[in-house]
Amino acid sequence: MPLARSFSMTSLSGVLPQWDEEDLPVDDLLLFEVAWEVTNKVGGIYTVIQTKAKITVDEWGENYFMMGPYYEHNFQTQVEACEAPLPAIRGAMDALISNGCQVFFGRWLIEGSPYVLLFDVGGASGNLDRWKGDLWDSCNIGLPSHDHEAGDALILGSLVAWFFKELTDRLGDAPNVIAHFHEWQAGAGLILSRARKIPMATVFTTHATLLGRYLCAGNVDFYNNLGKFDIDREAGERQIYHRYCLERAAVHCAHIFTTVSQITAVEAQHILQRKPDVITPNGLNVKKFSAMHEFQNMHCTSKARIQEFVRGHFYGHLDFNLEKTLYFFIAGRYEFSNKGADLFLEALSRLNYLLRVHKEDVTVVVFFIMPAKTNNFNVESLKGQAIRKQLWDTAQGMKEKFGKRLYEALLKGEIPEMNNILDRDDFSIMKRAIYATQRHTLPPVTTHNMLDDATDPILANVRRIGLFNARSDRVKIVFHPEFLSSTSPLLPMDYEEFVRGCNLGVFPSYYEPWGYTPGECTVMGIPSVTTNLSGFGCFMEEHVSDPAAYGIYVVDRRFRSAHESCSQLTQFMFGFCQQSRRQRIIQRNRVERLSDLLDWRFLGRFYVHARLLALSRAFPDKYEMDPMAPPKAEGFRYPRPYSVPPSPSASLHSTPHHSDAEDDDDEDEPYDEDEEAERDRMNIKTPFVLGGVPGGRRRSQLVEDEDED
Repeated sequence: MPLARSFSMTSLSGVLPQWDEEDLPVDDLLLFEVAWEVTNKVGGIYTVIQTKAKITVDEWGENYFMMGPYYEHNFQTQVEACEAPLPAIRGAMDALISNGCQVFFGRWLIEGSPYVLLFDVGGASGNLDRWKGDLWDSCNIGLPSHDHEAGDALILGSLVAWFFKELTDRLGDAPNVIAHFHEWQAGAGLILSRARKIPMATVFTTHATLLGRYLCAGNVDFYNNLGKFDIDREAGERQIYHRYCLERAAVHCAHIFTTVSQITAVEAQHILQRKPDVITPNGLNVKKFSAMHEFQNMHCTSKARIQEFVRGHFYGHLDFNLEKTLYFFIAGRYEFSNKGADLFLEALSRLNYLLRVHKEDVTVVVFFIMPAKTNNFNVESLKGQAIRKQLWDTAQGMKEKFGKRLYEALLKGEIPEMNNILDRDDFSIMKRAIYATQRHTLPPVTTHNMLDDATDPILANVRRIGLFNARSDRVKIVFHPEFLSSTSPLLPMDYEEFVRGCNLGVFPSYYEPWGYTPGECTVMGIPSVTTNLSGFGCFMEEHVSDPAAYGIYVVDRRFRSAHESCSQLTQFMFGFCQQSRRQRIIQRNRVERLSDLLDWRFLGRFYVHARLLALSRAFPDKYEMDPMAPPKAEGFRYPRPYSVPPSPSASLHSTPHHSDAEDDDDEDEPYDEDEEAERDRMNIKTPFVLGGVPGGRRRSQLVEDEDED
């Protein structure tokens, strides 16, 4: 079956092959995706496979299956058990079950409802020693007994390889099988499948190399020394050599090797000794609002809830104007250096200095949302929220009493005096309320009691730079060492709602293979700071001619020193503080318009290409590549927004203003949102229509739905 010829997928600046319906052999294929995070939320890979499920099901229909470990609680709450649709799959499952291995089948209750095959790793642990011997015989990789995570990965891999052997024996020559494995935990299944010469096409994706993450966490100058590391020695010293061997073996055994970003491709080429065949960027399910400015309204609503928290947390020191307060945040795993929290704190110290020296009336409240070890909420933080609620109740009571007396006076045709409306008891109540807001300590930096307060990296650096939330500080810090929850007594908001209420997300990561947090900000219309060492930052630099004009600030951490990178980040944040309210609204509109670039309907095409390339290598006689080169096509990049002057500084005031008069002056700035959006749509040459779905079992149904709309 002819397929279009492969070409470099490290850039989106070309046009992908246009697959005709008859050239996409979905009906003659079965696609399996194997990952430890299937129905099992551990890290970012869970987000990848969960959000990608819908577009994959639309393409493959009943021929798409996910595979992962079985956990009873996850199965009971996330999966609807059902019978496998194909006799061959039922037969393969029965073969494993009859040998004492439990296999569960059902539909994962997420968007798209994909089929899932889950293997009971704990129930098959009795075979671990035998399967360790099989792995050694196959590829001379030994696993130590103390590494239980690697042992579980081998059990899952052995069960997966066993299942594929039983399945392909029953299927025969058709349909062919494509197996896509994610990360080293699933790599053992790929290694064993290839060692046993199971007839199927394989794809392996690394979202981050094992050794790369370990090296960067140790404050190593990673990217400037990529070609100088003794890989085996470095892995051995960190006692992950066996894991590294599993990862590297899976990379070299796969027909197609992919990574999620160009920066990770460079890393993988040095550490894993293979250049990726395809770059498969991570996407999101982007949902557009019917009303153009609905996300702006959601920002205002969520921001008001954050302001309520700030009123309580900073009670007694609330001498700054909340209407002129900006909210920055950083969120993610507590990897202090990898996530760039060290650079962020140093830049905040410099920002605080600049705001004080220039006597700005802007205040910046910065949230650190990173889970750490705690034993409870901070008493002072709980007290602040209780006092805020008490003051609110007092004010509401006074308001009702005041309104009733004013109403009665007006009915009599009198202009009441204050002493007649409020009696001595009322004044006493207000004085007691004011007295309750007095505090003789500074507002706490952290909302929880830290178990390792003295050695905690964030708190240690806060002490070093001296940002203790003093009255004179224009930058305030709130460290929330737990993931956000709508049931929290302190900040009752879920993560999405919190992000929508902030003004800027700051993610100056040193090691970030992709970076979902700035991507989520983009989809929600919130400006963000990223770096050229993150996959997301590289992606945006490649496809947006001026990312900063669209609210994506890319810090150069690859070709600049730490001091220069910190100065650049400081200037980004200081420039953001100098924007007027109207300028921030315009920027949020521009950010939200970039969300189409991150939609799986667009990025899912790279997975399509990887699978078809794997088929051509696994079954060259059946799936031939078109020998003709793809036609030349004009690349695409988001242009500078029409309303932005040539000089970036020309669109910013030298000092921050938020007055109504200034907003009126901003009307002279040329900006027509509808006109600018239309220009973007005309200038952006996407490889295909975003609404398009690759030909598959559900394509005809989708076309009918679109016609009805």
